[in-house]
Amino acid sequence: MQTIQTTAQVDEKGILQIQLPEHSGEKLDILLVYQIVQKTQKRQWSQRFLSAFGAWQGEPLEREPQGEQPERNEIL
Repeated sequence: MQTIQTTAQVDEKGILQIQLPEHSGEKLDILLVYQIVQKTQKRQWSQRFLSAFGAWQGEPLEREPQGEQPERNEIL
C-alpha cells in the first residue's frame, strides 16, 4: 500500500482528478480521506506595531561586530 498526500482543487462539476501514470492500466483499490482546507486569513500588523516604526528617539542604534563563529558540522 502506498500513501500520497496532496492538496487538490475540485472542479465546478464536483470532479476531483488524480493522475497516476505509473499505474496506467492497473486496477487499484482507492481509499479517499478528505478534509476541507480552511481559508487562511491575511495577517496584518497591528496599528500599535506600525506606529512604533521610526519612533526611536535615542542614540542611533549600531550593530556590534559579531566576531568569528566556530565552524559547524556539515549536515548530511
